[in-house]
Amino acid sequence: MNDEEFMAEALALARMAASHDEVPVGAVVVLEGEIVGRGFNQPIARRDPTAHAEIMALRAACERVGNYRLPGAVLYVTLEPCVMCVGAIFHARIARVVFGARDPKTGAAGSVLDLFAEQRLNHHATFVGGVRAEECGALLSSFFAARRRKSACSDAHPG
Repeated sequence: MNDEEFMAEALALARMAASHDEVPVGAVVVLEGEIVGRGFNQPIARRDPTAHAEIMALRAACERVGNYRLPGAVLYVTLEPCVMCVGAIFHARIARVVFGARDPKTGAAGSVLDLFAEQRLNHHATFVGGVRAEECGALLSSFFAARRRKSACSDAHPG
C-alpha cells in the first residue's frame, strides 16, 4: 500500500468518529507495511482530552507490538497533529508522519508551530502534509457545518 491507500484507512476511521458525533479525525500506525494500530477521535465518549485519533492509534500499536516505542513506524492521520500528539509521536519514536488537512488553529507541523523543525528536541520525525487533503478537509468542514446547523435549529426552537 502507498500513502494514499493508508490515508484511505485513516479516512474510514474519521468517518467512524463522525458517526459517533466526534470530530472526524482518524489515524493508523503502519510498521513494515502492515497496519498495527487504528484510532479515531473519542474525547467526548471517553471523557478524555487525550483521546485524539493519533493517541488512540499509538496506544493500539504499542499494545500490539508490545513496546512503547515504535521505531520505523509511520503514522497516517487525517488532520495535522496538535502539540500533544506531536509529543506522543516523538516519545513513541515514530519515524514518519503523513497527514491530510492542515489545522490552522492547533497544527504543530507548520500551521501554528513546527515542532518537527525544533532542533532542541531529542527526537525528530519526517512529515508530509497534504495527502488527500481535500477529502480530509471536506469531511471536517461538512461535520462542523452540520453541527452549526444543528445548533442554530436548537437555538431557534427552544425546547
